[in-house]
Amino acid sequence: MPSSPRPFLSTFRRAARRVATLAMLGVAATAATAHDSWFQIQSGPAADDEAGWTLALGTGDRFPVMEFPLAAEHLPQQGCRTPQGPAQAMREAGLSATSQQLRTPAGASGPMSCWAQSSGFDITLGAALVPVYLKEIQAGPELRATWAAMQARGVTWRERYSKHARIELPGPDGTLAPPKPAGLPLEAVMDSGGRVPQRGQSLAFTLLRDGRPLAGLPLEWVHERSRIGVWRRTDAQGRVDIALPWSGRWLLRGTDLRLSATQPDTWESRFVTLAFEVGEPRP
Repeated sequence: MPSSPRPFLSTFRRAARRVATLAMLGVAATAATAHDSWFQIQSGPAADDEAGWTLALGTGDRFPVMEFPLAAEHLPQQGCRTPQGPAQAMREAGLSATSQQLRTPAGASGPMSCWAQSSGFDITLGAALVPVYLKEIQAGPELRATWAAMQARGVTWRERYSKHARIELPGPDGTLAPPKPAGLPLEAVMDSGGRVPQRGQSLAFTLLRDGRPLAGLPLEWVHERSRIGVWRRTDAQGRVDIALPWSGRWLLRGTDLRLSATQPDTWESRFVTLAFEVGEPRP
């Protein structure tokens, strides 16, 4: 997310207009816009040096188009880990109008997992935008009923949000790092059997909040060439098993929204993304 709530509000205003247009056209509601932050590969490692991967970290209405950077100064936690060593911080590699560039640790080779957590930001939403938001994250009836009761008391929507992004980078031989948590407050961990997942392969994803499985949260898988996502809900162990139908880039996304335990009439949200690639089935 950008450093001020203004781009976030702009995203929601565009979302509201687009939802109205989609309703007139009869397009499925799952095409509504998002406001996630995610990693994507800017360039791969060179064979003759130790520069490593260059990653872009940004925010956009809908994967894979980034619109705003999530700047390095707003990342209290970020890093990468290979199977052979401990986690190391990434290096800043430039800031553009749409993304923050980060470079994987020097000398790190082979498959790795990289991640980042944003600072917390505060935002206030107008009542007309809240239904767009709740629909876009697939909020359940309990959350909607809580908001309806707050509205009846004349309460304004106030929220403190943070972002949690992760990406899986393959080694030259197509292997992936073991499915280990990075220790983020909210994160999704993918188990593909240690290799780049293949189209049609059953994949296991586990969602963790503060290191513990988070049950019952809606998650969406978004392909780089489709506006329509695939939704599933985590089971009692925080797990979803799914086979994805297309090769290419995918993004898992979800939002854990709940009332604050310390601030009355204030919402707290944690956004999670996991970026990875799916290949064609091996002969």
